Amino acid sequence: MSEENNDNLGDELKDQADDLKKDAKEAADTVAEEAKSAAKDIKESWNETTSSKENKKLLAGLLAILVGYLGVHKFILGYNKEGFILLGGFVVGLLTYCFIIGIFIIMAVAIVPFIEGIIYLTKSDEDFYETYQANKKPWF
Repeated sequence: MSEENNDNLGDELKDQADDLKKDAKEAADTVAEEAKSAAKDIKESWNETTSSKENKKLLAGLLAILVGYLGVHKFILGYNKEGFILLGGFVVGLLTYCFIIGIFIIMAVAIVPFIEGIIYLTKSDEDFYETYQANKKPWF
């Protein structure tokens, strides 16, 4: 009789161990699926933010080089005051062009954005985002 009790007890322990293994496997599968889902969400959001950073960087850099004297790249980055300064400097340069000083004003207003455009394009995406979009550094 004691052997039957031992066998029954052993069978019960095996069944409980099998149930625990099954529960542990299900829990591990659930955690793995949730981790994969979270990793996928993080990857998608990273790709979205990276592409938007890169697009703004490229657009601002090219506009700064090509038509920087109009301040368009500053408006793109959200620096309205600095954009109006560049645009105003260009207009003042045009109005005083017949005098010698206007030529120098236009050159200054054109050189600064050209340098900024080169800086924008040579920075990494993360540096550009941190410097000009997150920390809002308006000049250089």
